[in-house]
Amino acid sequence: MLSLLILPFFACLILTAIHTYLGLHVIRRGVIFVDLALAQLAALGSTLALLLGFDLHDQEAYFISLGMTFLGAAFFALSRQRREVIPQEAIIGVTYAVSAAASLILLDRVPGGVEHIRSLLVGNILTVSHEEISKTALLYVVVGIFHWVCRKPLMLLSFNPDQANTEQLHPRAWDLLFYMLFGLVVTSSVAIAGILLVFSYLIVPALISLIFTEDIRIRLGIGWGIGFLASLIGLYASVALDTPTGASIVCAFGFLFFIFVIGKWGQNRRITGGL
Repeated sequence: MLSLLILPFFACLILTAIHTYLGLHVIRRGVIFVDLALAQLAALGSTLALLLGFDLHDQEAYFISLGMTFLGAAFFALSRQRREVIPQEAIIGVTYAVSAAASLILLDRVPGGVEHIRSLLVGNILTVSHEEISKTALLYVVVGIFHWVCRKPLMLLSFNPDQANTEQLHPRAWDLLFYMLFGLVVTSSVAIAGILLVFSYLIVPALISLIFTEDIRIRLGIGWGIGFLASLIGLYASVALDTPTGASIVCAFGFLFFIFVIGKWGQNRRITGGL
């Protein structure tokens, strides 16, 4: 049985590697739910592909899903303003709600729609293949290289936007690149892991790391450790309890988040003398 978990575990590791880093950007930008919105747009694209007669694993389905995600990425980049009249998070929330509703409408016309909803939410990482892992890992390496080469403007826009604006780095263009790369990652991740698991890998490790430090490099290391630990716990629980793998890993992330938040609360109470 444990041999069946080797490939899913490697898939979890590559998800941890890229999503923890992107999560640091997302949290600092204050667009926590952008991952959910783009993932839901990717799911809407997959649903449209099903309605058009393609299988979810067909290349055509992937590109339709990617196209929907790119449209959302461009919209988020172009709608971001230095002085916001409408909060960016509100725009993201509306996009998520509308794309989710549209997916439900389309799925109502697809045979086996309920099963597709389940697959889109928690994925089926237990059946991930060597080919899927190799393609996904290669894609993430390419995205990582782009982030490294363009690290100065991308980091400034996320962690010091005022300085980015004063240096005239064309923020909207760099935002577009960030969201496009982000959408590319999300589309590929949702295909193997589902919306909820992708969101957990993106947000939970980055949030927990924020409890300990503001240093980006240390936070990245802590986030990777959290992703590794949650993957182990979730995969083990799915075997021991015979539960869905993706949902088990999401619950493992929730468990770790609860433990660290309570631990930090208890530490603060001791420091302040229980006040």
